[in-house]
Amino acid sequence: MLAFIIVPLVIVIPMSFSQNDYLAFPPSGFTLKWYSEYFDSRQWRAATWLSVQVALLTALFASVIGTAATYAMIRGRSRLVTAFQILLIGPIIVPHIALAVGLYLFFQTIGLSGTIPGFVLAHTVLTLPFVVFTMAAALGKVDPNLEAAAMSCGATRFQAFRLITLPLVLPSLASSALFAFIISFDEPVVSFFLSGVRQKTLPRRMFEDIEQNLTPVIPAIATLLIVLSILILLGAHVLRSRSVTR
Repeated sequence: MLAFIIVPLVIVIPMSFSQNDYLAFPPSGFTLKWYSEYFDSRQWRAATWLSVQVALLTALFASVIGTAATYAMIRGRSRLVTAFQILLIGPIIVPHIALAVGLYLFFQTIGLSGTIPGFVLAHTVLTLPFVVFTMAAALGKVDPNLEAAAMSCGATRFQAFRLITLPLVLPSLASSALFAFIISFDEPVVSFFLSGVRQKTLPRRMFEDIEQNLTPVIPAIATLLIVLSILILLGAHVLRSRSVTR
């Protein structure tokens, strides 16, 4: 199983330094030309910046909404909790292609297709389950008696959460935000349907380049995304480790 993860990396990363104008493995020579082409291209920079904006906003909204929803599930006593849980994890159960088609048709009707708010709304729906799973594990370890003690001293429920619970789960919250960011940043299926003529995310731009002009610039971008993902995963691991030590 590990080989299926490592082998593509062993192939893609060397190809990003190839001197050939086409994809070939093993690559010939060594050059940073394709990285330079990526950073010098206005189209690539625009697509990257759009993906960054969408991912940052998605991480923010998914973290806030996901934490609030998880808190309501963990602390709530409503009979609708189970139905609420199923609703939140729905984006994992439903095939992304079906969700993408539905969102495209709906957003076309209300004018959100190809817009940043449309991307953010769709990606927030996709990333919510991952935030909920992370925060459920963190909130489940917090003794509810701590909040009860704070409220017995005159604090409101929100004040008890902000002053007692939130500091305890903050590393997990930051970790879930990082996961939401990277999931949104390289999400291909929904972004492909929602992208417009001008608003194209990085994954959509990469797909178009593969169809029209397949050069080592694609492995170069893929290598940068691999490095970004590794750094974010390491950061999330450090944050979760701190949460455990608390």
